[in-house]
Amino acid sequence: MGSSVQVWLAPVGDEPRGTAHSLLRTLAGTLVDDPVLRHDEGVRPRVDGLAVSISYSQRLIAVAASYDGPVGIDLEETRGRDVTGLAERWFTPRELEWMGRQGDGLVAFLELWTAKEAVGKALGVGLREAGLRREMPLGGGAVESVPGLVVTHVPWPGAVLTVAAPTNRVVVSRRSPTLDPPCACG
Repeated sequence: MGSSVQVWLAPVGDEPRGTAHSLLRTLAGTLVDDPVLRHDEGVRPRVDGLAVSISYSQRLIAVAASYDGPVGIDLEETRGRDVTGLAERWFTPRELEWMGRQGDGLVAFLELWTAKEAVGKALGVGLREAGLRREMPLGGGAVESVPGLVVTHVPWPGAVLTVAAPTNRVVVSRRSPTLDPPCACG
């Protein structure tokens, strides 16, 4: 199924985009020589020799890189908000039913939402092309509508972090000193 996906997280800082790009370049530098970060016409980040993705919230930045692509990452904080309308508008009946059975409706919603975002990023289309209507594996796993793509939810305090890649081997290998120690997931 391929090698692992490396994920790094850091506090967002004063300049989220710049901090995310710097973190991604540093991660890429551990995997390839002299990485150059570019963006395609859709503003998607590119590093030759790697599949890469970026996501940030109000407090955190997450970057992902792997030799095997495609890769998409999405991060959402679990701060309180009403998501009922969004869920009813965009989720399939099966997803809504699953969400209703979970102990924490917000976390369940965010697992599905971040999965849709991560898959869209991995495919290079974001949420366009019916991305919000694409049914996600409940609780993670293989994406039926996209053969070879696996959704992995990475435990993170105060947030839902999701990776879509050809493998479920996700390694959080570096974190800011103010964050928790490394873990391997998948």
